[in-house]
Amino acid sequence: MLRWTLIFLILAIVAGLLGLGGVASLATTVAQVLFVIFLVALLISLLPGSRKPR
Repeated sequence: MLRWTLIFLILAIVAGLLGLGGVASLATTVAQVLFVIFLVALLISLLPGSRKPR
């Protein structure tokens, strides 16, 4: 999932440099949403007790 975030972030930077405002804003929004989802998944996985002991 982090890979998709980085892909959309790079797409947003390239589109912004080329002057494609609509594409850049859409790619930036998608990258931000995916990044937040990734962070939430990371925090949930770090919660104590989320894993069962062996």
